[in-house]
Amino acid sequence: MPRSRGRRRPDAMVNPSPAVLDWLAQLVALDTTSRDSNRPLIDLVAAHARGLGLTTHLFPAPDGRKANLLVTVPDADGNTTGGVMLSGHSDVVPTDGQPWTSDPYRLTERDGLLYGRGTTDMKGFVAVVVAALDRLAATPLAEPVHLALTYDEEVGCLAAEPLVESLASIGVAPRVCFVGEPTSMRMIRGHKSINLMDVHLHGVAAHSSLPTLGVNTIHHAADLISYWRDRCAAWRDGGPFDEAYPVAYTTGAVTMVTGGNGVNIVPAQCTLTLEFRSIGTPEQDAAEVEALRARCREVEAAMQAEDACARVELTVRAQTVGLDTGEDAAVVALGRELGLAVEPEKVTYATEAGVYARAGISTVVCGPGDIAQAHKPDEFVDPDQLAQCEVFISRLIDRLTRPGA
Repeated sequence: MPRSRGRRRPDAMVNPSPAVLDWLAQLVALDTTSRDSNRPLIDLVAAHARGLGLTTHLFPAPDGRKANLLVTVPDADGNTTGGVMLSGHSDVVPTDGQPWTSDPYRLTERDGLLYGRGTTDMKGFVAVVVAALDRLAATPLAEPVHLALTYDEEVGCLAAEPLVESLASIGVAPRVCFVGEPTSMRMIRGHKSINLMDVHLHGVAAHSSLPTLGVNTIHHAADLISYWRDRCAAWRDGGPFDEAYPVAYTTGAVTMVTGGNGVNIVPAQCTLTLEFRSIGTPEQDAAEVEALRARCREVEAAMQAEDACARVELTVRAQTVGLDTGEDAAVVALGRELGLAVEPEKVTYATEAGVYARAGISTVVCGPGDIAQAHKPDEFVDPDQLAQCEVFISRLIDRLTRPGA
């Protein structure tokens, strides 16, 4: 790895194994931005696993450009159902327009830190687990271990539900799951849901000097923006509240607005992107979406009063359920055995963990790196975090080794 100048790592005491560093370099070198294929990474890991004699299952996306991967290490008797799942996503966010000081797709050591796209979110965790496959394959296990790698997590956890369906189709039902998102190796039991919607307003164009001949979509979109701002204020002021979160209530925002195609044209098109991150139940989330849909119908009626051809369309782009794993859950008990503390706080970002928990898999989030470094230019991971993750995986293997083996 090339060295260059950068911020100094304050506690450079423990380093990961050469195998982890080698795998991290290989994974970072593969540009798996969500808009592109993840197959180079998936195929690389699958080939390595097959070389160790392990069973791999590829579950392609409908267009075949992407795939989920399941690698299974059976127990000593050859059983593959049940066991522990270690889950990560293969995709990363774009680097477009970000002022990186080194090549984002080349692992770079700078003053004791490891820089590159995905080092924290979350190729560091994947590198640790893939490096451990050699030992796992050689160990007589009391229960199986599964490595699950998904696509399109960064655009709404889109592949987690298909993965759950695929696991059921092959008879694999993991008992517990650790999702390796960056938590600084803390065991996180709860996170908010995420709901992402697009609202498309279709009006009528006209010369801006004759506005009565058109339907101005931006003007009507402003009504929806005002409605959504009021909803966000209601959550902030009226709850519900959960003080375990750093932001203790459901939050929302209008995150994108696009519309119009000329300074002297009544805009015939406008699109809003809205999101909310909820501490509520899936049923409450669904009710919020339906309330927004009803408001869209009201705006559509107002537009059609000006011209009958106007319309408003609401599209739910992504919905990911929240996570709320109890302190008495099986995965929490296992985490305690492996040296993880039971953390009281919950996190505001969403992961695939809620999807797995809803499918009946006892799940927590725990992985190397700090979420504050994710998605940023000059993303980095502290090698000590990778080393801590290696210790965790090593303890897991020790815990799962069949007695007397």
